Order: sequence, then C-alpha cells, then structure tokens
Amino acid sequence: MRKLVLFAIAAVLIVSLAACGTKAPGNTAGGTTGGTTGGTAPGGAPAGGTTAGGGAGTVTVDAQAVFKQNCVACHGDNLEGKMGGNTNLQKVGSRRSKDQIVTQISNGGNGMMAFKGKLSDVEINALADWLSAKK
Repeated sequence: MRKLVLFAIAAVLIVSLAACGTKAPGNTAGGTTGGTTGGTAPGGAPAGGTTAGGGAGTVTVDAQAVFKQNCVACHGDNLEGKMGGNTNLQKVGSRRSKDQIVTQISNGGNGMMAFKGKLSDVEINALADWLSAKK
C-alpha cells in the first residue's frame, strides 16, 4: 500500500514538472515584438498579447494562453505560486521591470527552468508585457 502511494505521488510530481516545459502547437511565432494588443479573455479579463511584425503577416500571441500552457503547473491558475517555493506572480510588475521579467523567463534561475529555445522571443515578450502589468 505504501509503495502504491509513493508511486502515485511520484507520478503526479513527474507530470507536473513535465508540464512546465510543454509548448502548445501554434505558439511558434518568431521575430521581434511590436506593441501590446487589447481585447478580453473569457470572463471579461483583459487578454495579454503581443503583436509581432507589421503588415499582413502580423502574428498576435495570447500571453494568457502561453502562461496556461507553460507556467500554470508551477505558478498556479491565479499566479499564486505552487509546489513549495515557486514565486507568486500576482504583483510581479511592482517588483520587476519588463526587461527583468524577460531575462528571468529566458534564462531561468532560482529554481525556474529557462524557456529560451522553448518559447519564441515573441511569446516571452508577450508574457513579460502581461506580467509587468500585474501590480
């Protein structure tokens, strides 16, 4: 019985940690960041997104969707932080600048994995725009 419980806990931990590095299909936009887009997410909350490029081939990234696909397992649905010492991001914009957030997402550190190479520059900048607004 004890082995079964330990196995179940290990399986949940492995799945949770693996979710931190998953990438949603279709979120592979590359290039440089333009401006922030508006709009609303389900429930009327502002949708965070970044537009890349300029012209007919413009790509818009939904920062909340990128967060849900890559960050929610460790930082929680409500940015509250989960699994021990993971950082609460609810007011991260009052503690860090957008550039500091980009650096943290890209390079990782302090227990966080690096997402450079897993997320595009546009996705990282969209997340940083969205998170830096959390004050």
